[in-house]
Amino acid sequence: MKTDSIFYKIFQTAPSTFFELIGETDPRSSAYGFGSQEVKQTSFTIDGIFFPPLRMRQAPIYFVEAQGYREEENFYYRFFGEVHLYLKDYKPVNPWQAVVIFTEKRFDPGLPHPYSEYDNNPRLQRIYLNKLPPEMGDRSIGLGLLQLIGTKPKQAPTKGRALIDRTRQEVTDVTVQRNFIELIETVFVYKFPQLTFGEIGEMLGLGDLRQTRAYQQAQEEVLEKTVPLLLQSGMTVEQIAAQTGFPVETIQRFVPQN
Repeated sequence: MKTDSIFYKIFQTAPSTFFELIGETDPRSSAYGFGSQEVKQTSFTIDGIFFPPLRMRQAPIYFVEAQGYREEENFYYRFFGEVHLYLKDYKPVNPWQAVVIFTEKRFDPGLPHPYSEYDNNPRLQRIYLNKLPPEMGDRSIGLGLLQLIGTKPKQAPTKGRALIDRTRQEVTDVTVQRNFIELIETVFVYKFPQLTFGEIGEMLGLGDLRQTRAYQQAQEEVLEKTVPLLLQSGMTVEQIAAQTGFPVETIQRFVPQN
């Protein structure tokens, strides 16, 4: 489970969480949309952009990147390269800001010299989840969920169960409540990859997670990577299905299209 995909799922479920995280209190922020955008000339997609409505020409575009590991010095070259390619391609009239969210401060490789002007510059905001004030997670469930990502594994089970109880108490919409609980499950799947889904479910007091969306998404990510490799090794779709225990129809979904 990729760390950045967890952040994007959180921001899609509760976009206000991002603006709470960066300290933006302008009520107009509720009008922003969150998504991705292809950079046409290079055929790659920038994930994690908050777009203001067209009428808000003075409101900034936010480019968001999340990091749960250390990418060394190439990180900022890649990130700013993508931002400037987007600006060159689309030529937006809005100002822009970059926000980088690290699960831990040690994952920040530091700004390389060509980008030193962004140090202590409002154009770039760097956030370290493991350095957030403990009380910050009390402001909203979304912030509590982000803080859970940066929580040490020993403390995570207690905080996870408390956040689930809080979600059930504060969120009355059944669908939204279920979405938040599934996000908590997903955080734990990422945080404890060595545990089975049954063990994670027991840790959170939720029972076996094998029927949940978090489990299904994790399984699909595994199949997406392994099915092409097994096919290249000479195995058939039927043999892969027999070995993995998935139906043939499921395996066929991950067969590369020529």
